[in-house]
Amino acid sequence: MSESQRIIRSYYGIAALFTLSASIIWGVNTLFLLDAGLDLFGVFVANAGYSLGTFLFEIPTGVVADTLGRRTSFLLSIVVLGVVTLAYVGLAAVGAGLVPFALISILLGLGFTFYSGAVDAWLVDALATTDHSRPLDPVFARAGMFRGGAMILGTVGGGLLGQLDLALPFVVRSALLALLFAVAWGRMYDIGYEARSLTRHNAVEEMLATGRNGVRAALGAPDVRLVVIAGSVSSGFFIYAWYAWPPHFLELFGDPGAVWIAGVITAGMSVAMLLGNLLVEKLLGSVERRTTLIIWAVGIIATGAFVIGIADSFWVAVAALLLMTLAWGLMTPVRTAYLHVSVPSEHRATAVSTDSMVSGLTQVGGQLGLGALGRSRGEPAGYLVGSVAMLAAVPFWLVVRRLGAIGDHIEEDERIVVVDDASSTSLLLATDFPPDDVH
Repeated sequence: MSESQRIIRSYYGIAALFTLSASIIWGVNTLFLLDAGLDLFGVFVANAGYSLGTFLFEIPTGVVADTLGRRTSFLLSIVVLGVVTLAYVGLAAVGAGLVPFALISILLGLGFTFYSGAVDAWLVDALATTDHSRPLDPVFARAGMFRGGAMILGTVGGGLLGQLDLALPFVVRSALLALLFAVAWGRMYDIGYEARSLTRHNAVEEMLATGRNGVRAALGAPDVRLVVIAGSVSSGFFIYAWYAWPPHFLELFGDPGAVWIAGVITAGMSVAMLLGNLLVEKLLGSVERRTTLIIWAVGIIATGAFVIGIADSFWVAVAALLLMTLAWGLMTPVRTAYLHVSVPSEHRATAVSTDSMVSGLTQVGGQLGLGALGRSRGEPAGYLVGSVAMLAAVPFWLVVRRLGAIGDHIEEDERIVVVDDASSTSLLLATDFPPDDVH
């Protein structure tokens, strides 16, 4: 087995186990919070606390990954998530109410920000030191397939556990995170990236400089800036779509107490996302631009949201939700690859965290705004407005396409090369592009 294969397999294993631990509560999270005494709008407020946490902590934790190392950041993520997950169970047991849940959700956001960017940056840095010479899109897509399989197992298992006790999936999640900590400790070492030596004299200055440069890498180049903005619009709606469907769909099903249906539908969403990931590699050979796949995916998501908004049939709504999720599974790895081939190695984690931070801000707005609309007009109204928001993101992607930056082009032989020019904010690819096309 080559070094690149070993790195990729470790990445797949870590991604799958992390997703398994996360997804085991996804199908029951809304129902758990409702059972804890919150109403549906309170659920969105509590979940918005998570999004606020990602907004507040993305850049600081990205700086941690770019200074102390990707491995350190990921291990911190596991510890924080394990503790906060158990805190959810404790708050529900004592009937703590909305404010404590919202506050602890902010810490949940902290845990995920230690993860976001760090593991992907670890993979890309490590592959840059090997003989890996293929596009990154299939690697991210196959990781998505492993995540999809883990989501199926997690969501179905979480639904079954939730049928017994809605707190059980949260307890099992903490146990899985403990297992993941052991796996990451033994398998994940920083390769192709050297953690910086920080002292009490230079730590603050070094981390501030890293943060500034990382934000500049994410928002300085016009095409990357537009990718961040357009992606945040999609993220702001999709997180609402992810959490809003259970009560509405169970009502359409005719049995609001059928928790197992929520688990089955979430598992179906996992399968749909896996199929979307699978389509990435199948479609890469038939298009020349990443934006081609992304624009089609955005249009499908908008169409699915519109159908959910007007459907009065359970099965039609489920089909539309699955179609939306498939398109999300297609779009996400392609967009991720665009970002990773467009930012420099030394600031990659912070740049990706900046992208997540902007998405976190729109997620707060999406959940609170669409959640309030859903409370007053019903959940379908939120999907209709979300459909319009998705269509509003299309012009941004069209401008990205017109710019024709190197991150938009797909090449069969694509090797990651870090630019040595300190003034550059791009990560170039060793392809056959003529020099004038590199910018």
